[in-house]
Amino acid sequence: MKLRLIVFIAIFQSVLFLGHVFLYETWNYFWQAPDPPGISALQWALGILSVSFLAASLLAFRYTNFLLRWFYTAAAVWLGALSFLFFAACACWLIYGVIRLAGSHVDGRLLDLTVFGIAAAISAYGVFNAAWTRVRRISITLPNLPASWRGRTAALISDLHLGHVKNTRFARRMTSIINRLKPDIVWIAGDLYDGTAVDAKRAASPLKELRPPLGTFFVEGNHEEFRDPTKYLEAVRASGVRVLNNEKAEVDGLQLLGVPYRHATHAAHFASVLESIGIDRERASVLLTHAPDHVAVAEAAGIGLQVSGHTHLGQFIPYTWIAARIYRQFVYGLNRIGKMLVYTSSGAGTWGPPLRIGSQPEIVLIQFE
Repeated sequence: MKLRLIVFIAIFQSVLFLGHVFLYETWNYFWQAPDPPGISALQWALGILSVSFLAASLLAFRYTNFLLRWFYTAAAVWLGALSFLFFAACACWLIYGVIRLAGSHVDGRLLDLTVFGIAAAISAYGVFNAAWTRVRRISITLPNLPASWRGRTAALISDLHLGHVKNTRFARRMTSIINRLKPDIVWIAGDLYDGTAVDAKRAASPLKELRPPLGTFFVEGNHEEFRDPTKYLEAVRASGVRVLNNEKAEVDGLQLLGVPYRHATHAAHFASVLESIGIDRERASVLLTHAPDHVAVAEAAGIGLQVSGHTHLGQFIPYTWIAARIYRQFVYGLNRIGKMLVYTSSGAGTWGPPLRIGSQPEIVLIQFE
């Protein structure tokens, strides 16, 4: 395990280093700047930036304080911007080649500034977009839904990733938005925490302010399972939230089931867990599980609605395309498989770079009809 981790770190850091070298060489070529003696300020800056995210991440898994949170956030923003700057560098060479093949003159400095400026602007928008949480409202009709549930609303939130980038203040803001929506029930579909070092009880303490009439329910995601999830689950319970662990809660005639991420990753095991819970197929049911990995298994078990998160809708391009390739139609939004509806949320927070391009952070208000 340690050897695999070392190999992964070495490969990851090598890729980052080479990416920064590519940025430097591209900028230097088109800017036509002479190489100064020794190591230039730009080389020093890019060298430090190339190791910043890995260094911040290694520290973040063990420590938490104001300075480290600032350092981690800055490094994470840069990592996200690096993706767009890398594509900008590729675009510079492509545009340069096309123009030269056409026999025209290329102003390298203007090309450099324009393309890299666009990449920087996109990155800045990504940070702004990721900080602006929207409320999405949808209506759902479930067969055999108890009459008492018609017209009721459920607030779904997932992937807050409380840790070094988002913390107590963010949880307080999300709680405030949910309270203004006045839902009858609240569902938290995993990855409440980022998995890095954090004061778990303090970060989740704003959840105490959630007081929907039918309660607040939580199921753990993969980031709670990076380590022993006990401290996270205790913090969630201390905030007055009910943790669903391979069990069913009867909520005024509605069957609400919760299966943690680790019990839903393998189809056969997931099926056995759902069978052991005991679902009444003649009554309406909702499954709360973190990822839409095995929706066919849930549908075969007789679930009426599955709500999940996890995908972040890829968070930003090009990863939005990769996520769509993996999860297909279930990567985001309301979809159907057989008799079961599936809603996959893009999540409220971010993981790694706090940027979103091609996706939006959200809280979902579901109205039952």
